[in-house]
Order: sequence, then structure tokens, then C-alpha cells
Amino acid sequence: MARKLRMEYAGAIYHVINRGDRCEPIFRDDQDRQRFLETLGEACRKTGWEVQAWCQMSNHFHLVMETPQANLVAGMKWFLGTYTSRFNQRHKLVGHLFSGRYKALIVDGSGNGYLRTVCDYVHLNPVRAKLLKPEQPLREYRWSSYGEYLKSPTRRPEWLKVGRLFGEMGIPQDSVAGRRQFEQMMEQRRELEEPRKLKAVRRGWCLGDEAFRQELLQQMSTRMSRHHGGDERQETAEAQAARIIAEELRRRKWEGSELERRRKGDREKLKIARRLRRETTMTLNWIAQRLKMGASGYLANCLRHGGWL
Repeated sequence: MARKLRMEYAGAIYHVINRGDRCEPIFRDDQDRQRFLETLGEACRKTGWEVQAWCQMSNHFHLVMETPQANLVAGMKWFLGTYTSRFNQRHKLVGHLFSGRYKALIVDGSGNGYLRTVCDYVHLNPVRAKLLKPEQPLREYRWSSYGEYLKSPTRRPEWLKVGRLFGEMGIPQDSVAGRRQFEQMMEQRRELEEPRKLKAVRRGWCLGDEAFRQELLQQMSTRMSRHHGGDERQETAEAQAARIIAEELRRRKWEGSELERRRKGDREKLKIARRLRRETTMTLNWIAQRLKMGASGYLANCLRHGGWL
């Protein structure tokens, strides 16, 4: 059976969930958890994602995030693949880490309370899993964004954006008083979770009212009728990479033919390749072809050893 297309559009908000293969742990210790967050931060810098909430459990994770560009699929491919590679390398393993496709529910972020519902669900996950005793405050669970919300902006990851959730909760400012209000509201919320709302957060393909659902269905129908999908996503990622290459060529006052003229391991071309790896989700093979740097394996060695070979 063919897989359903992912619904992607600029400004979409998703609740992303993924579990370990055969429900096995995807984090073995705190170093894995930290590496996951570092990789997520890299993915956000490459894609422009803005994370609203996250939670790490032993065998799965939750993310609530906005994609300013229509790049969920390309970004998740890089993110999950890179974390898997790093996990396997550290633990001397091979093969899959995650089980099948990740789930991505589209969330109505227009201010109708749906974003708050899903972020609360994510932040209260440790309570439902009984990882906190009733007398323990939520802040004692280290591996979610809840504790980050209680910190000053300068102490948070730059990719975690708290303003939208604070707005839905009626918290006027990201201040000491505002963060104290957030903590008080969340401690009250843990006692008032509604089972019906929880089912909606876990199931289906979107979280919003009927008007929001119908609008998404119309968008999906239009895109399918125009035969968009994978090609459109690839064009978005390639357009970003092509823009970076054009910027770098202008900075060096190069014509496009200069890439062909210079040797494949040229140091300036390597600098461009590093930026593409840092800021985009394009593959080594694509970068090597566009920059005339030979095979992808050769480029990988150049990047690994810090110079031309």
C-alpha cells in the first residue's frame, strides 16, 4: 500500500511522535539525550524550525514545532538519520533505531487553544507515565522543554520559542512573573487533564476545529491534483541550497565556471560545502555534484579531515 503524502506548507505546526524500533529505548543515558537535543538544534538551524515543546521518554519522543518553510519531510529525514547514525556509532550498533514512520499531526495554531492543548499534553507526559510522584513538581523532570520555559531567555536554546504558548495561556510577558504564572498554571493543569482531549492529541491527522480541517483537506486536494508532493519538497530544499551557492559565488566574485576550473578538493569549495552541510538538508552526493567535488565519499573525507586530499 502506498504511503500517504505528508501535508507540508509554510507556517505549519506539527505534533511529531516517534518510537524506538520494537519499542526499544532510543536513549540509553543522559549523554544520548543531550546528543539528541544537540542534533535537534542543528536541524533547526538548517531548516528554520521553531520548537514550541519537546519531551524525551525512554523509547519515544514528542516534538511540537512550526515549520516557517514547507520542509518537514526533508528536515525529519536529516534529523532522524543523523541522530540514528550518532547513536549507533556511540553504541557500536547498526540498523534501524526508530520504528517505521514518525507520526505528524497538524495543529491549529491560530490561537483557539489547540496549541496549548498539545503543548500541555507533551509537558505532562512524565506525569502520565508516573515518572514523577504526586508531590514532585513538574520542573524536576529534566528531559522536556518545561524546565526551559522556566528559565530566562538567555539560558534557553535559541530554537525554543515560548511566546506563542505564553500568548495562548494569557501570559503577557516572558518575565520572572510570567514564568512563575506559567508554572502555577501547569501545576494546576496536571490535576485537570481531560481524557477526551488527550485522545484527540494522540489520534487522527490534525488537531483543530472543523473549519481548520476542511481548509487542510482543500489544500491537500489542490496539491494532489497538481501532482505536487515530493518534487515540491525537493525544490524547496534545493532552492535554499542554490541560494547559498549563489551567495558564496558572489562573495568570491566567481563565475559558475570557476567551480569546474578549480580542483575538486579546493579549500574555498570546501568552505562552501561546509556551509551547505551546516545550513541545509542536501545530501553529500548533491553537494559534491553541484560544487564539482567528485564522489560523495571523497567529499566526506575532505570534510572529516578538514582539508583537501
